[in-house]
Order: sequence, then structure tokens, then C-alpha cells
Amino acid sequence: MLKFRGASNLSLDAKGRVVLPARYRELLSEICNGQLVVTIDIDQPCLLIYPLNEWEIVEQKINALPGGVNKAVRRIQRKLIGYATDIEVNESGRLLLTAPLRNYARLDKKVVLIGQGNKFELWDEQLWDKLCMEEDDDEDIPAALAELSL
Repeated sequence: MLKFRGASNLSLDAKGRVVLPARYRELLSEICNGQLVVTIDIDQPCLLIYPLNEWEIVEQKINALPGGVNKAVRRIQRKLIGYATDIEVNESGRLLLTAPLRNYARLDKKVVLIGQGNKFELWDEQLWDKLCMEEDDDEDIPAALAELSL
């Protein structure tokens, strides 16, 4: 099981490139030969970055959803798969993010890469800071999470 953890403050250059932290490059090279898929998060203005093999599992699950007449399922399929973009980590450890992806996530020069186990989230630094400062609404916390002792 993959264990991408931690937060890294990074810079996005004028061409839309971001350099992955060195600690992830070798692992990504081993598990997916540097082949990634980047798509949008449907709930937040951020990007989801998956190693190709992990994305293929997610994509299979998305395509298996009964979308026939269910508008919500079709909307999710259109967005997640429609924005999904194959991206290769170059020899310098850089990713080139397309303009539609950058625009969706409102990415500016300063971004934050957040490890989420089997994938990463990429946030605009100001949006991430704002999200971290928001107070949690205790009514929305699932019972299992409320019982978790850290």
C-alpha cells in the first residue's frame, strides 16, 4: 500500500510546471515509471494526482457506476474522467500541468502538495491556508471519526 504523507510547499512556474519533492521521485519511478494521472476534485478546488496504476483502479470504479439515467453519476464521471490527464514526471522531477487543470484549482505561483496515502492533492497555497483555518462543523463528523483516538 502506498503511503504518500505530508505537506510540501512548492512553486508553480510560468509554464505550469511544478517540481515534485525528491522524497517521492524514486518511489514514483519504481511504482509507475513516473506515469501519473491528474484530475480534479469534485468537492474542492484542488487537483488529485494519482500514480497511473492507482488511477486505473479508481477509473474502473467510476466507470462501473450505474450512470444510465442518474444525472449525478454522469456528472461525476464527466468531470473526473473528462479532466483526467496523463502526465509524466520528467528527468528533473517536474510535472507540466495543463491550463484547464490549473484554472480549475485556481493555482497561482505558490502551491501545496498534500500526501493522501495512495494519491496527492495539489492546492493553491492561499486556498489551502484558508481551508486549514476554517472551523469544523461537528454535526458533519461521522461517528467513526468522532470515536477515533489520536
